[in-house]
Amino acid sequence: MIRLETVTPDNWRYDLSVAEDQKHFVASSAVILARAYAYRDHGGRAFVIYNDETPVGMAFYCDWFNEEGEGFYNFSQFFIDKKYQRRGFGLKAAELVLDMMREEGKFDKVVLCYVDGADAAREMYKKLGFYHTGDDYEDEIGMEMPLK
Repeated sequence: MIRLETVTPDNWRYDLSVAEDQKHFVASSAVILARAYAYRDHGGRAFVIYNDETPVGMAFYCDWFNEEGEGFYNFSQFFIDKKYQRRGFGLKAAELVLDMMREEGKFDKVVLCYVDGADAAREMYKKLGFYHTGDDYEDEIGMEMPLK
């Protein structure tokens, strides 16, 4: 069963990573932890994704505000370890993260970017209900989804 646990001093050292040819698509676990620390005052939340008791990935999101002051969740980082991909863990874990956002209820939408060429990520996000915004940032493609 897929579940999320907040990163703590007891679970942050897992050796989780993606395959070599995927590394330019996602941040490493060390970068996710650094972002969680950097955004701790901006609602930053980092999670270890577990399948039962086995750590299989990581996720991070934070609160974000655009130039007009509109707030939303920024689903910034997400990956499933190379040994556990293609088992449906990513879709289920992303659903759990989105459920947490809905439960918090701070914002009405969530935004994310994926790196051009990350076709599996794009398809998963589309399956979850994300759509392209037309906002692209160099090689990153923007998507968003209403939470209500």
